[in-house]
Amino acid sequence: MSNKRFIKNLDLTLVGVTGVILLFSLVMISSASTDYGWWMRLGLDVDKLQEANIFQRLLWMKKEYAVKQFVWIMLGIAAAAAVLYIHYEDWRRYTRHLYVVNVIMLGAVLILGHTAMGAQRWIEIGPFVYQPSEFAKIIIIITMADFLAKKEGQLGNIKELVPTFIFVGVPLLLILLQPDLGTSLVFIAILFGMLFVASSKPFLVVGLFGAGLAGVVGLIWSHLRFDTWIPLHEYQLKRLIIFLDPWSDIQGAGYHVIQSQIAIGSSGFWGKGLLRGTQSFLEFLPIRHTDFIFSVLAEETGFLGAALLLILFGIFLYRGVRIANEAKDMFGTLMATGIVSMITFQILVNVGMAVAIMPVTGIPLPLFSYGGSSMITTMIAIGILLNINMRRQKSIF
Repeated sequence: MSNKRFIKNLDLTLVGVTGVILLFSLVMISSASTDYGWWMRLGLDVDKLQEANIFQRLLWMKKEYAVKQFVWIMLGIAAAAAVLYIHYEDWRRYTRHLYVVNVIMLGAVLILGHTAMGAQRWIEIGPFVYQPSEFAKIIIIITMADFLAKKEGQLGNIKELVPTFIFVGVPLLLILLQPDLGTSLVFIAILFGMLFVASSKPFLVVGLFGAGLAGVVGLIWSHLRFDTWIPLHEYQLKRLIIFLDPWSDIQGAGYHVIQSQIAIGSSGFWGKGLLRGTQSFLEFLPIRHTDFIFSVLAEETGFLGAALLLILFGIFLYRGVRIANEAKDMFGTLMATGIVSMITFQILVNVGMAVAIMPVTGIPLPLFSYGGSSMITTMIAIGILLNINMRRQKSIF
């Protein structure tokens, strides 16, 4: 394909919005990873820190995380380009192999995995550490899209849906055993999003989701009231429900949520300015460059910056829905649907936990939070969307 035709068939809006979000993320990660202790080690006193302008702060800034994130972005772009090169229909020949690799990869984490922050989710290969459950999201989207496309028109009752639940349940269980509750919830969002499109009776899927949600709420209520068994550790349960009343455990599980609320609530319309967020800079807000990056954004750029990011995400998701709607086959539609479901859920939960309307589950903000595995996975997902869009008409290739 000529370069001119390639550009014509590329969704430039999706590419442009992605680029703006990535640049925005680098700025905020740079700010979020700057800390008071680092500045003091440079020999800067408190008065000088307070008086420093934005240019001085940029010169003194700790740039380690921003540089690493830039490297991840470059690798993600390369991965997206590689995905774009191969016709997405060709992947259907290898979905069984991908599914087996996925299960083996997730199983290996339980045996060879690196433990950090109380969970065994990472695998070390030399100097690199990656999180297989992140890549498992993309694999389950591709393999389930093929699985459901082959059953088109045969998903009209619960009995016909059971094989799909088993199909997703195997890798989902392996992820829960790590334990990684956040990624498990993303899997469920992907499952029901794709089923809603694939099923001949979408309202049946909505009913099953509602029944499942009611069952989980009932199970948690029963545990809290009667101490019945639930398949969660106590710390996981506390993180799930602490957003309902974070002040009940100010120094414990509620600390993150409270500090996030203070950061966002004190920002105003314009924010406090880049590199001037007190909750972030003075390290009151934990894990601010990953889980709570939105809180840093809101504190430093205010309502204006937070609204801008959400608008960008809205445009991104609109393009994803449009690509799903215009795909030339059910396989492409289902893959695009799975990607949109994944990214939508992650945005809702990450932003929601920052403003204390969602549980704290450790789900990153796509394209914005610091992290190599998450960044590369999301960029691969974007490559898939662009691939489906480019080949939406048979006459294109």
